[in-house]
Amino acid sequence: MKLTFLGTRGEIESRTQRHRRHTALAVDYRRRRVMIDCGTDWTNHIDRVRPRAIVITHAHPDHAWGLRAGAPCPVYATPTAWETMANYPIEHHQTLADRSPTAIEGMTCEAFPVEHSTRCPAVGYRIAAGNVTIFYVPDVVYIQSRQDALVGCRLYVGDGATLKRPMVRKRGEHLIGHSPVRTQLTWCEKEGVPEAIFTHCGAQIVDGDEPAIQNELNRWATARNVKARIAHDGLEVVLK
Repeated sequence: MKLTFLGTRGEIESRTQRHRRHTALAVDYRRRRVMIDCGTDWTNHIDRVRPRAIVITHAHPDHAWGLRAGAPCPVYATPTAWETMANYPIEHHQTLADRSPTAIEGMTCEAFPVEHSTRCPAVGYRIAAGNVTIFYVPDVVYIQSRQDALVGCRLYVGDGATLKRPMVRKRGEHLIGHSPVRTQLTWCEKEGVPEAIFTHCGAQIVDGDEPAIQNELNRWATARNVKARIAHDGLEVVLK
């Protein structure tokens, strides 16, 4: 499995050469490519990625609005995401039920509900190809059924919106927002995930001293027996 971080910027105004486009990931396996998420920055640029399928975590602008001009391939999303995207000119749309492993281009994707937004409910994806399993969740307060989501995962790809300070509010009975990187590293430690990469970077990372931030991240990760790093646009990772 090969991962290419096509974009690593969250829904913020700041952008740099390292974090130019909204967060999106390409997953390649046996010459087949699946693109995960397609925010506004990807409008009219999807053909450059050449995906055979697109999978959407939720329908916020920085994750789905690149599809408002259509898609060159089938698009997979949950029923709640399709409610928001119902008027998008997508010819081939497929529905992913929660906790139902689905074969997509030689890989298996399983959607796990996560707390993040009440208006645009989100999921994270457990993705398996060959002997490798990863979990991808670019926006998250917490993961429902976290143990099932992360068991046996080689890599956790998580939410880099905030480093130490929670960005969490309560709306009714639900929590919305983002858990900090430091908390997500604790999830990896508890579930035995050996490595984490953080994308969907917030202003703390995009506008900050990234080498210094990486050093601090290394200290947190080492204390939890996890390897961790910050993603940037164009980063490629091969997992065997």
